[in-house]
Amino acid sequence: MAAALEVDLVDAVGKVWSGKARQVSAPAADGEIGILAGHTPILSVLRAGELRVRTDDAGVLSWHVDGGFLSVDSDTVTIVVDALSDPTSSSH
Repeated sequence: MAAALEVDLVDAVGKVWSGKARQVSAPAADGEIGILAGHTPILSVLRAGELRVRTDDAGVLSWHVDGGFLSVDSDTVTIVVDALSDPTSSSH
């Protein structure tokens, strides 16, 4: 089994979602960023756009975010957003 990411998504109110994921795609300030297990540590500003989390069960959760930041360190992804829409999910 491939290594997994530990993901925490929080907004101004508190934790929105937490769990294991295979991939995170986010709207970074300078373009779309994709995070997989083993990614080098990074801190990135987020712009408005779609945040997608591909979970271990191959489902995809997505939210529209209005900005914030993303941090990656040792396969732990922390995403702090200013505001976001309700999640949508699908299986792919």
